[in-house]
Amino acid sequence: MTPTIARQDVAPMNGGGEVSMAVWGVWLQFLGCMALIGVAGVQLSRQGEAIASLTGLSRGWIGLVLVATVTSLPELVTGLGAVRVAQAPDLAAGDALGSCVFNLLIVGLVDGLYRRGRLFVLASADHVLSAAFGVGALALVMLALWLEPQGRLPALGSVSPVSVVLVLLYFVAVRTLFRAQARSDRPPEPGLRADRQGLRRALLAYGLAALIIVAAGLWLPMVGAELARQMGWTDSLVGTLLMAMATSVPELAATLGALRVGAVDLALGNLLGSNLFDLLILAIDDFAYAPGSLFAHLSPVHGASVLVAILMNAVVVGALTFRPDRRVWGTASTAGVVLVLLYGLNGLLQAQALP
Repeated sequence: MTPTIARQDVAPMNGGGEVSMAVWGVWLQFLGCMALIGVAGVQLSRQGEAIASLTGLSRGWIGLVLVATVTSLPELVTGLGAVRVAQAPDLAAGDALGSCVFNLLIVGLVDGLYRRGRLFVLASADHVLSAAFGVGALALVMLALWLEPQGRLPALGSVSPVSVVLVLLYFVAVRTLFRAQARSDRPPEPGLRADRQGLRRALLAYGLAALIIVAAGLWLPMVGAELARQMGWTDSLVGTLLMAMATSVPELAATLGALRVGAVDLALGNLLGSNLFDLLILAIDDFAYAPGSLFAHLSPVHGASVLVAILMNAVVVGALTFRPDRRVWGTASTAGVVLVLLYGLNGLLQAQALP
């Protein structure tokens, strides 16, 4: 299915009955996948909250590692399919970087939607560290986008040295965040660790929800690619906007599920952790890309997504430090509004690059 993403020789929808029925069928599949992921995402968050309570692990760390890894699997499979099957490195990079920007948009949106309190007031300050690691990883990606096309970075076979550093940085980030949050978290309530049966049920339910998200999340990008093909949209738009949105549906579902049970740290940890994992995916795509360094074959327009993602992470860091408690026109905080505006800016910049 993946190679259809890169094809541009299929006529867009022209109003004919046969084509219209095909488009409606793809739209129904797209919405069905999103609904299935939404239901499973709520369960994933509930069981993640239960696992955190029963084991004494940090909710932020559970979100950063367990939930973020599961919800980012669609990006992983889509990226590998783009570089190995479709030979479309821009699609892989657009999906990974576009997902980073979209996840930060979700932070801004839930800041306005969450009514049990102020998101950035309730969230743990440990998320500043997650966002800081994200800025560091994004800066490395920008460095690769700048220097790799000029051949100014030493080659490690067909892989960029930046990809090796990104892999190391991810594991350093996970270890550092675990240690930081272990120091700041309260000890578990007495008796929780002894509830092995409850933990077993939570793990089984978590695994089932994860399987549903993986299955539907892997099918969703294929449906989105077919929809783009039917509509006659370009690869650039598909990678950075449509596919990034499609593969980020699991993050959105898990985040809304976490907020529904009041697990703010689980929600924010999932989004920021997914961004770190998405940048790890970009490095994995580089290892899988046979023609050479992935970054040497990318369009410069991806630099816009990287810069916007850095700015959005900076807004999150500022909000977690300053703790804004006022809402703009009764909606989101100033930080949440700025995050939404920056996402719109990235969309405009990507649209400027369209042929």
